[in-house]
Amino acid sequence: MTGLNDELFSQALWRIFHRSTPAVPWRDGANLPWDEPAFSQRMLREHLNQGHGAASRQRPEILRQVDWLWARLDLQPGARLLDITCGPGLYAVELARRGVDVTGVDFSPASLAYARELAEAQGQAGRCRFIQADVRAELPRQAGGEYDAALFIYGQLAVFTRAEAAALLTGAAGALRPGGRLALELLNFERIDKTHSTWWYTDDTGLWGDAPFLTLGERFWDADQRASIDRFWVLDLHTGALQEIGLSDNGYEREELLTLLRASGFSQAAAYPAWDGLDLYDADEWVAYVAQR
Repeated sequence: MTGLNDELFSQALWRIFHRSTPAVPWRDGANLPWDEPAFSQRMLREHLNQGHGAASRQRPEILRQVDWLWARLDLQPGARLLDITCGPGLYAVELARRGVDVTGVDFSPASLAYARELAEAQGQAGRCRFIQADVRAELPRQAGGEYDAALFIYGQLAVFTRAEAAALLTGAAGALRPGGRLALELLNFERIDKTHSTWWYTDDTGLWGDAPFLTLGERFWDADQRASIDRFWVLDLHTGALQEIGLSDNGYEREELLTLLRASGFSQAAAYPAWDGLDLYDADEWVAYVAQR
């Protein structure tokens, strides 16, 4: 326990004791610190870990999804695609390898640095453009009807408030040419964990840090908002410093999302539960949507 600050440690425990409960989505934590450099590096490590699919899916599954997206989005060599929250470019660069010109937007500096390196290594730098920005600010800048298709996958729309989500979908529609298509992926509302739960664990490496830490976690479901919040209390066991990290997620029932897509400028939309039978380890947890402007 060398270096432990007893006062900090005591303050951390009292802060946890006096926390607001139940936590309220967005009031008590909105999103992960994607753009914080150290967190960004640790998250990239999770994206690239082929031992799990918790950040990005494993490569064989990504390739199956790319085949599915190629058909459903009616992609052809020379098509222009906007990858919203592109992460480390695992989909973008694979699509570029197939002849698509891709613009990826993400908030994470480490992920985007990796995406650029991957594109260069694969000989696709000329087909890939990566922009570090908050998609809420960047999508209006892309609203010129220049893209043939767009991606917004792995549940990322859910981490924004419903008002922000509506604006993002409107922005995605504005970025597409008439007839252009958006692929969207969200958790199946029926499969979302709507129970209160708590957990704890210790580690010395992982998403929350690279020195010994204790993580106390709790999850709440707000039935009125149809949203969950996961709250993580991460205690540095060397110093006693405490991080509070929240992640709020909206749950969307299928008809609500289809209605939202139509209201956002898409002329038609279809839902594909379990990725239309695609062989993914967690396919049953998800619904894929394809909407056409």
